[in-house]
Amino acid sequence: MVLLTGARLGEGSSTGWAQGGVAAALGPDDSPSLHARDTIAAGAGLVDEAAAHLLAEAGPAEIEALYALGAPFEREADGSWALSREAAHSRARVARVKGDQAGAGILAALIEAVQAAPHIEIREGWRAAGLIPDEQGGCAGVTAFDAGGARHDLLASDTVLATGSLCGLYGVTTTPASSQGQALAWAARLGAVIQDPEFVQFHPTAIDVGRDPAPLATEALRGEGATLIDAKGHRFLRGVHSQAELAPRDVVARAVHRQVKTGRGAYLDARAAVGDEFPERFPAVFAACRAAGIDPRVAPIPVAPAAHYHMGGVATDTEGFTGVPGLWAVGECASTGVHGANRLASNSLLEGLVFGRRAAEALANAPQRTLKPVAADPAPELPGEALGALRAAMAMQAGVERDGAGLARLLELIDTLEAACGEADALIAARFVAAGASMRTESRGGHFRSDHPSDSAVAAHTRLTLAEARAVHPHIPPLAEPAE
Repeated sequence: MVLLTGARLGEGSSTGWAQGGVAAALGPDDSPSLHARDTIAAGAGLVDEAAAHLLAEAGPAEIEALYALGAPFEREADGSWALSREAAHSRARVARVKGDQAGAGILAALIEAVQAAPHIEIREGWRAAGLIPDEQGGCAGVTAFDAGGARHDLLASDTVLATGSLCGLYGVTTTPASSQGQALAWAARLGAVIQDPEFVQFHPTAIDVGRDPAPLATEALRGEGATLIDAKGHRFLRGVHSQAELAPRDVVARAVHRQVKTGRGAYLDARAAVGDEFPERFPAVFAACRAAGIDPRVAPIPVAPAAHYHMGGVATDTEGFTGVPGLWAVGECASTGVHGANRLASNSLLEGLVFGRRAAEALANAPQRTLKPVAADPAPELPGEALGALRAAMAMQAGVERDGAGLARLLELIDTLEAACGEADALIAARFVAAGASMRTESRGGHFRSDHPSDSAVAAHTRLTLAEARAVHPHIPPLAEPAE
């Protein structure tokens, strides 16, 4: 049985919004070992190397399987794969669909396959609201509400969480607003460990036109030669990293953030690289620009970093098992360790494919459990005004650059909102991010502490239970007295 987050299958899914494509070693100059090497290098010391090799080795077969299902990946005239190169990849290895249509094309093919499968029951209009505890420890199923608002407790020997991101908790994001870390809160209440929650990836080139969520200018544009310039037309990344626009995402995001913060401006210039071919080669980006009154064929695109992907999540093994009996997690809500501190571009869809398949194969052989469900009410919804305050604070205090004092204020706000509104899922998920970021007194990958700008000698994972996250209460330093 499949429960949805939207009224229709695929609605509210970040997959459909993905632009760049799926990374896999498909070119004649590439190999899974090179793909794994790039994944490990981008992850800043925290990638599980065995998981990275597993991911890279399984990649080509997943592309072939999706293509057989109808995913319209582009081919060259000679029948080879049309591949893009993205940041921190040493080869062109991103299988694409019409430049920036990969997620939509893949999602459409998967929806058609699922709807045609007689063994899959789809509950459209139903909303999962929480997990049912088991008296013996573990998960006994899901509490959900149907389209009419009636509650149903659906018992299951095994439950798979695939709810995606928590980036909707940020004031500026490229993900659906409904992506609020529900899986982290649900799993943590049953005793699951949350791993590396502080590692949030900020996409450096969200189109900065005041929309919520922010439209995305895919990294494939930079792979095709688009450059990042300031308001005066200077390429500011040349002095930041040897790979300039194709540096790892955390490097580019911080550089863009500082340009915007200091008023020097940040623009993606694709006039020479794409020019008049924009409508055909990158139709989604072109449409988003035109809707905002920008013609990217003749003008640079204003950009800013936006919360885009969560590298952390519910800790799992490489088959998606969380350690909680009967509970599995796959995709962005899971943390297999394959992304480390900084996800390699276009490894996200691949992770869902590879580890989703492994979870399905493991579940096919999982023994049925005898269930003893415990009655439990879902967590309260966070009211709109409180959610707005939380999103603003997350962007300000747990964004591209953080510091201890800001994170302490964020935790204080979470305490205040929880006292007023109850233990809402969004507050639990935000607490994990703030607690993990407070504990990690170094800068690594997507986590940059302005008060601890260097990394430490030893790379270590953050692993927190809900009780441990609640115990993190850093001191808020007093405001400095004004000079006389």
